[in-house]
Amino acid sequence: MATSIKIDDELKARIQHLASQRQRSAHWIMREAIAQYVEREEARESFKQEALASWAAYRETGRHLTGQETREWLNSWGKEEETAVPECHE
Repeated sequence: MATSIKIDDELKARIQHLASQRQRSAHWIMREAIAQYVEREEARESFKQEALASWAAYRETGRHLTGQETREWLNSWGKEEETAVPECHE
């Protein structure tokens, strides 16, 4: 699908300069930039939705881990005495 966008002359020059340095087309640079932006924003939205779902579950059940419990568990990763995931509690 062909799509056009309007960019100012300064940005256009920057894209062309970068494309020249990377030995890529300006088209490739713009497509890559858009793809990376969309992936980053989709990941951010996914994180936000997961956080909202976690908050809703906490409000409904009251079950949680404290920050200290989580830090202790994470700090055990990769050690011989690595601990299991702590149990949530009220």
